[in-house]
Amino acid sequence: MNRIQGVFQSASFVQFAYLQVLDLLSTIAFLLHGVGEANPLVRWSMKLAPNPVTGLLIVKLAGLLLALYCVQANRDRLLSRINFFYAGLIAWNLVCLVLATRL
Repeated sequence: MNRIQGVFQSASFVQFAYLQVLDLLSTIAFLLHGVGEANPLVRWSMKLAPNPVTGLLIVKLAGLLLALYCVQANRDRLLSRINFFYAGLIAWNLVCLVLATRL
């Protein structure tokens, strides 16, 4: 098995990648509703990039590279904890979006 296959067999990495896609989509939904980005690093990246989505994609790619490092360094426990954080963040984002559409 090569290294690439090993990464995709890591449940924590696959979950992290999936959560990053959901976070990207929820962030875009917020932006479409006129809500600004709360994370200063992401906000800075969005300002420097040619358009906000490109800035978001750059940050998400950096996050995936860090997750890849975690897998390679056998830091699955750390990656699992980060996944819990992102799962909670995405749940919160969805609640906010649902409540915003009801008003």
